[in-house]
Amino acid sequence: MKRSVAQLVILCLIVSCTNGETKAAGSNSDGSEVWGYAEVRPKAHMFWWHYKSPYRVEDPSKPWPIILWLQGGPGASGVGIGNFQEIGPLDTFLKPRNSTWLKKADLLFVDSPVGSGYSFVEEKDLYVKSDEEAAKDLTTLLQQLFNKNPILNRSPLYIVAESYGGKIAVKLGLSVIDSVQSGKLKLHLGGVILGDSWISPEDFVFSWGPLLNYISRLDYKGLDLSNSLAENIKKQIQNGEYAEATQTWMELESTISLNSNGVDFYNFLMDTGTDPVSLTTSEVNRNENRVLKKYSRYLNDLRSSSDVNNEGGLEGLMNGVIKKKLKIIPKDLLWGNNSSNVFTAMQADFMRHTIQDVDELLAKGINVTIYNGQLDVICSTSGTEAWVHKLKWEGLEEFKKIERQPLYCESDRKTRGFTKSYKNLHFYWILGAGHFVPVDEPCVALKMIGDTTKSPHQL
Repeated sequence: MKRSVAQLVILCLIVSCTNGETKAAGSNSDGSEVWGYAEVRPKAHMFWWHYKSPYRVEDPSKPWPIILWLQGGPGASGVGIGNFQEIGPLDTFLKPRNSTWLKKADLLFVDSPVGSGYSFVEEKDLYVKSDEEAAKDLTTLLQQLFNKNPILNRSPLYIVAESYGGKIAVKLGLSVIDSVQSGKLKLHLGGVILGDSWISPEDFVFSWGPLLNYISRLDYKGLDLSNSLAENIKKQIQNGEYAEATQTWMELESTISLNSNGVDFYNFLMDTGTDPVSLTTSEVNRNENRVLKKYSRYLNDLRSSSDVNNEGGLEGLMNGVIKKKLKIIPKDLLWGNNSSNVFTAMQADFMRHTIQDVDELLAKGINVTIYNGQLDVICSTSGTEAWVHKLKWEGLEEFKKIERQPLYCESDRKTRGFTKSYKNLHFYWILGAGHFVPVDEPCVALKMIGDTTKSPHQL
């Protein structure tokens, strides 16, 4: 997005630019919300929104956690999707959400990587091209927000990620550790929480055919086609042909959709287009590959146009009343308009696994929590279990031996899931949920995040 000097001067005044840093640009009257832009690199502007929990404990001997929510994609908007559709204080009708995670922690939403949501770059070559680059930008953001804020830097930070955000989260966790140890960042890292996360693409694509065949969405012909394309992806990954593997991933999704009559990749009990959480009214780029357009439903807007009061679902809400409330969003910036640019820039990293980074976090003593929805396809539970079993962490064999404990919600004795832990590795199996666990099973998700963030911080 090219901007004139005059536009940039005005923007800088709005967000209080100072030597490459930014200050909070806006807040509500009681200070419970504050938001702004951070210039994480020259001409690369990341939008953030912090909600202070009304349940926050100010006693320094009882640290109150902060959750940094990282959306997937890459290119989806945490400020929009995670906030208004999943865990924030208000839903897309701007009504209070009973299951908001503010009951357990402060919430910090970001539009990351730059180009997602309200974040933007002034020149197209400034989009990040790897998970490491995305994590570096986020580390810069945290330095700007936490270093001079004693309330924040005394509170344990939990990096919570969904979908592709998990790959960036583990890189960010390691980057935070390095920055804290070098004195560049004042922050207590409480843990990294990976929700239905795209940690090992190879393990996931191999899980799709058998899973969908077992539940009768694919016949044996469809299973063979799926497995054949998964084998091609494996070879491409082994040869370092990651961009080509992404193209084959698109072909695999298309093949599965054709042979399953359009199973929803985010909930295998549904068809694509019937789940209001994964449906959009528009596609990001009508000239791109059909499967990438389908995937961009997640990148841009996960709700249907029937969610009126915002004229066009989440996209209408974010470009309408929310943009007006925030006051600092550049007038010519449309929320979500650059999502496909972010994905395209990171295409060569999309199929690269980050299992080794999870191993490194565990070895450094950081709490790692994994949760997965039973009905998810794209980041299936069986695929997650497969990559977990590839960990080289010294505690893995003991972890595998431990019996799971059932999860319940409030006074109801219906089994909502299972969990088990060994040392600093924790796993939650969430029954009845697809890819978007806080949406599908809000009560047990809230209980899980409360239990997870009660742990003392590790760093």
